[in-house]
Amino acid sequence: MNRILIITVVFLIGLLSFKNSEKPLDKLQIAEKYFVALDESNSTKMEELLADSLITRVPKYEYEVRYSKSDYLKKWLKWDSIFDPTYEVLEMNVENESVKVKVSKSDERIFFFMQKPFITNEILKFKEDKIIAIETEYINFDEVTWEKNRTELINWTTKNYPELNLGHFINVQTEYGGKKFLKAIKLYINKNK
Repeated sequence: MNRILIITVVFLIGLLSFKNSEKPLDKLQIAEKYFVALDESNSTKMEELLADSLITRVPKYEYEVRYSKSDYLKKWLKWDSIFDPTYEVLEMNVENESVKVKVSKSDERIFFFMQKPFITNEILKFKEDKIIAIETEYINFDEVTWEKNRTELINWTTKNYPELNLGHFINVQTEYGGKKFLKAIKLYINKNK
């Protein structure tokens, strides 16, 4: 009888250990899938990874946006896709029930404003194996260059293509806003050709 009890206890401990060691791997897999979906601008792949709402934060700039899953996929992701982004995961680790990811992002907008990829640390927070929040820490953000190029683009577009209303659309994170933004960038780049 004692032998059966000991075997049962060892089996249960082994089962619990296996279950607990599985969680960080699940979160890493979810994070990996999230960045693959971002890189592909694939809302179908991303939909299964997100909770019903998502909070994005940039603490340094006291910036926070709360999205419904639908708004994140149908507005923000479509806006992001307009600029043909490339996301490259440089590092990924589980930290305190979250996943910290060092990411390099390059796209037409970022290259225009900074002339180099954007490096960030992204902290993905989870609830019931779904992403509920993403906190961003900028690593190489060149605020001076970004703001200079942004101001020049807005001023030039306002003077030469006022119908684009870029001063308004530069911050509209929808597919339509992204298309106007990208059109202004391309017009500006080609102005001397």
